[in-house]
Amino acid sequence: MINGLLTNSAFFGVFITLLGFCLGMFLKNRYKFGIFNPLIVATVFVIASLLLLDIDYEIYESSAKHISFLITPATICLAVPLYRQLDALKANFKAITAGIAAGVFASMTSVLLLSLLFNFNREFYLTLLPKATTTPIAIGISQELGGITPLTVIAVIIAGNLGNLLAVPLCRLFKLEEPVAKGIAIGSSSHVVGTAKAFEMGETEGAMSSLSIILAGLLTVTAAPFFAALL
Repeated sequence: MINGLLTNSAFFGVFITLLGFCLGMFLKNRYKFGIFNPLIVATVFVIASLLLLDIDYEIYESSAKHISFLITPATICLAVPLYRQLDALKANFKAITAGIAAGVFASMTSVLLLSLLFNFNREFYLTLLPKATTTPIAIGISQELGGITPLTVIAVIIAGNLGNLLAVPLCRLFKLEEPVAKGIAIGSSSHVVGTAKAFEMGETEGAMSSLSIILAGLLTVTAAPFFAALL
């Protein structure tokens, strides 16, 4: 009965998604552990709920799609802090460009080296190649090169969540204190999900991370065919 009530609701997907996120916020504020990142907790919560209630993902997706409508205005809002940091952008333009290029090169080179090390086939290599870009760009690259698109999406999600989770500890480990540098590092390696953490660290970090998403995506589109030919 409960299962039928949920699946027939037009907003149950929105409800369990927001419930999972609120649970993550509570755990994060209560225990202060990085593993209790709201995005990760919400993801695990939704998956566990669907399995426990025996609800097909397609049903959940159809009722949770309303949240997707917020992606466009949320993305547009990223331009506001970037505009506020325009002076920092102009002052560090060369360093920012070089940093983003280095991030893209490091990401794609690491996929190549790991593919050679673990003897991945070409299809799996092409699947992982665009992992550090935002999902729409990664899907387009994967389809164009002949990768496995669903696995590309999973790789992008993992990269984003790991970036969100490890951004602060890694910055501390490598004594990275410059806000612009931190933002570039996060945005060029863990796209939108990492950018959420960058905004928690500061407006400059968030603005530079937002810029990195765009430029890293463009550079990846340009460099992907070259890297694809290497294996």
